[in-house]
Amino acid sequence: MWYFQNWNGVLRVLLVGIPMYFILVFMLRISGKRTLSKMNQFDFVITIAFGSTIASILLSSTVSLAEGVTALALLIFLQFIVTWTSVRSSKIDKLVKSEPKLLFYRGNFLKSAMKSERVTESEIYSTMRNMGINSIEDVDTVIIETNGSLSIISQISHNKTPPP
Repeated sequence: MWYFQNWNGVLRVLLVGIPMYFILVFMLRISGKRTLSKMNQFDFVITIAFGSTIASILLSSTVSLAEGVTALALLIFLQFIVTWTSVRSSKIDKLVKSEPKLLFYRGNFLKSAMKSERVTESEIYSTMRNMGINSIEDVDTVIIETNGSLSIISQISHNKTPPP
């Protein structure tokens, strides 16, 4: 039957899943906050790889707990090495991370930038609405960030003068 094969599979998921959970929490705790951050595309790919690895450990009877822990440790180690070196080397940083890009500036959509980043005007308008901005005239700048999110800087926040 498709909804139940046997108790051995269920027992294996429990016997592997419980220690794997605690091992994962421990490994993520010692590896630091950056391990699961969503700061850029590289971090996103690593997060997906963690999920895929954990799913394989839990659901594939051909992957032992030791192999799975080794795979997770390897991913965490490689992610640490890449982020450590990118903080210390601008060349590695540029290789791993994309740059933010200006998509709209003071009343003008920057069509070539939007085309290269594959962003439409409707996506910018949608982000504006989600931020509670009703009119494009209220927008000073729109930037696509390294993680793919859109940052909108409004005319109002841009023109505020600091309190005396």
